[in-house]
Amino acid sequence: MIDTLVVDDDFRVARAHAAAVERVPDFHCVGIAHTAGQARELIAELRPQFLLLDIYLPDEDGLALLRSLQGQAEPAPDTLVITAAQDVETVRAAMKAGAIYYLVKPFGFAQLRDQLEAYRRWHERLDSATHGDQATIDELYRTLRSTTPSRPGRRLPPTMRNVLDCVRDASSPVSASDAATELGISRPTAQRYLSELERRGLIELVLEYGSPGRPSHLYRPSPGG
Repeated sequence: MIDTLVVDDDFRVARAHAAAVERVPDFHCVGIAHTAGQARELIAELRPQFLLLDIYLPDEDGLALLRSLQGQAEPAPDTLVITAAQDVETVRAAMKAGAIYYLVKPFGFAQLRDQLEAYRRWHERLDSATHGDQATIDELYRTLRSTTPSRPGRRLPPTMRNVLDCVRDASSPVSASDAATELGISRPTAQRYLSELERRGLIELVLEYGSPGRPSHLYRPSPGG
């Protein structure tokens, strides 16, 4: 089991990421931190193997936290940076600080799952390797960077693709509010993408009639989507 700590200042987003980690086989979320200070305490206490780290924290830059962990005597957790920052300088700084990968928010469960599974494969191969020749090293790097084959719909704009993945990976039909919560986007934005995905035939609308009034609009994958 890969013990994972989630670090994000947004309480709702942190809970969503923790829940997503628990959905991936062989991963377990051992805790959630909302500040760099909390993260340091939980890392010292829980010794997680893997870290999901946001950059924008209220008390310290996430990359500064990552660099300080790399400089300690105790082995630092392997770290996946998750952030809205898209500038090349921040990406370069994350790589230099030791991040194994970089996911830009908002992202769907499928993208996070793919990276966690790639890390798990990399870790398994690293543990089983007996000799670090060039072929073995090349294979380890390929494993860490490779993900599972994409499904239809991957050639969509990033946020629309994330909304589609959210619907596909859910265990029951999804509302615009559900998608907005999981992806960290506004409800109107989620609704706009859901409507467009329905128009393209990738998902289908389900009307749920409960209490008197307008029915709830829910979405599920279309049979051919």
